[in-house]
Amino acid sequence: MNGNYYSIDIWGLLIALAMVAIAAGISGIMRMGIGKTLLWSACRALLQLCAMGFVMAFVIKSNNPWFVLLLIAVMLVAAVQITLSRATGVPKGMAGPVLLSLVVTMLIMVSLVTELIIRPQPWYAPQLVVPLTGMLLGNTVSTLAVGLSRFFESMRERRDEVDTLLALGATAWEAARPSIVSSIRLGLLPTTASLASAGIVTVPGMMAGQVIAGGNPIDAAKYQFLILAVIAALTLLADSLIMSMVYKKCFTKDDQYQPVGQ
Repeated sequence: MNGNYYSIDIWGLLIALAMVAIAAGISGIMRMGIGKTLLWSACRALLQLCAMGFVMAFVIKSNNPWFVLLLIAVMLVAAVQITLSRATGVPKGMAGPVLLSLVVTMLIMVSLVTELIIRPQPWYAPQLVVPLTGMLLGNTVSTLAVGLSRFFESMRERRDEVDTLLALGATAWEAARPSIVSSIRLGLLPTTASLASAGIVTVPGMMAGQVIAGGNPIDAAKYQFLILAVIAALTLLADSLIMSMVYKKCFTKDDQYQPVGQ
């Protein structure tokens, strides 16, 4: 303990890992088939988080804007790969639209949050920009993966309907719009659920972390609302942007329906 901050030593981490191992053992006894995956994922998460902790400590200590931008670029590339690995039933060639959607959301986040809302000095303050980028990317990745999967699945399910709409003179956008709306709504469900339950059912991660670290609970609540509001706005923007770029993949140059991602 340091002041009001409670640190976790190596034994604490080992106990936490042992809890996962016990859960994996229970899975093995019940023959669920997820024990090894659970244990491996926990070990990988521990290594990845510790590695990111060391990297962030270096970037914060250096206080160099180029290191901040380089770390964000690496995070963006990793986010594209994770999005495509989570999305199912999508066609090839989606890396470009996903990267563009993520870059746009990052630029807006940096511009609005750092320049208009928090206004840190310097503007690239690593202890602020890097964690915010990570939280936003994590939520945007999940939204894009769910949205893309749902869109192409919906287009396949609506094949006859889409053909009928096109035959009646509808444009490709008009024929694809129900699938676009469905995918965006589904992708935003976790975000809207978090907004609705924050402060009543749950104490979200950023607020809990700041309070545990000895921060002012009111300031922690303000930061948490900022994060939830930004995530809600920018995940909607990212999903809408990528849908506007990819819906044409379901149509030929003559606006005829063509199944993709099967």
